[in-house]
Amino acid sequence: MSPTPPPGWYADPTAPHQERWWDGTTWTDHRRTPEFPTAPVAPEQRFGPPVPAVTPVAEVFGGPVTPVSGGFGPPPGSGRSSPGGGGGRSRAVALVVVAAVLVAAVVTGAVLLRGNDGSGTAPGAAPPAGTAPAPATSPDASASPPSTGPSADPSLVVDELNGITLRLPAGWVLPEHVAEPDVVMTTDGTYDCPGGGLCRHGRVISRTVTDTGETSPRALAEADIADGADDAYDRDLVGRSPFGGIESHKAVAAGQVAVAGRAGYYVRWRVTTAEGPGGYVQSLVFPSTVGTEAPVLVRYVFDAGEDGPPLADMDRITEGIRPVGDADTGGGVGSGLGPTP
Repeated sequence: MSPTPPPGWYADPTAPHQERWWDGTTWTDHRRTPEFPTAPVAPEQRFGPPVPAVTPVAEVFGGPVTPVSGGFGPPPGSGRSSPGGGGGRSRAVALVVVAAVLVAAVVTGAVLLRGNDGSGTAPGAAPPAGTAPAPATSPDASASPPSTGPSADPSLVVDELNGITLRLPAGWVLPEHVAEPDVVMTTDGTYDCPGGGLCRHGRVISRTVTDTGETSPRALAEADIADGADDAYDRDLVGRSPFGGIESHKAVAAGQVAVAGRAGYYVRWRVTTAEGPGGYVQSLVFPSTVGTEAPVLVRYVFDAGEDGPPLADMDRITEGIRPVGDADTGGGVGSGLGPTP
């Protein structure tokens, strides 16, 4: 059989706003107003009417029992006397238990009050069953992604210096790891040159014509074509001969052409090399649409053979040249590109 609660002042089960003396066996007629008022609690929430067989002390004090500062036992000269014997030790143990319960309740309440954010759930607490967790967001979740703008068009090459844009045909890409200056596009991928090193089947170069008093597009194109052939198929920048040198060349096309609304001129050669299939080189010159309108030179280098890009891409790239910011400006001056062999 479990021991009964020790004698002491407890909330009166018939009048919870008062305290009543429990003599360890039954309730006495001694009552008093508690020094620390507490909210009324139903008697069965404390320990209910005393019965011969009661629950263990630890379970009894699991409810919100308020400790009494006056100690155990009725005031001197009132009611029955307190039990003697080993009551001192029992009272000390009971007091420690009550104090521990009170401290735990106070700490728990403080944590709940401080952690409550108004939503009924403490921070970090699991959501109620059946409630979907709120999606995780970062402080910048509402910020708009940066705009890429028209310059990020993967099919467009912008040459700000010369004030033009060029369209990338299928199979062409922006240049990467290219040592030759002013290259604006290349064919995708590389291959081993016949004479050593890495080569690309096609590339296009755009640069401003300087250090010359000549302004005629025809004269400039005819003067540049030989240099373009040598740079492409004779010797590279470090003096190597990736195709064994040029054996011969042949002019296959030339003429006036409209470029970005300006009258230009082009010259195209077929180059034969000692090694490999050789290729085609074209020099195109036209006045710039910006600044001092200095002549703009566009070189085309296409390998011949089945691995080289189609010659029609030369025409497509030329026809797609536009002034920066004016994608609708077209040709209309002079003749179109001549037939390709």
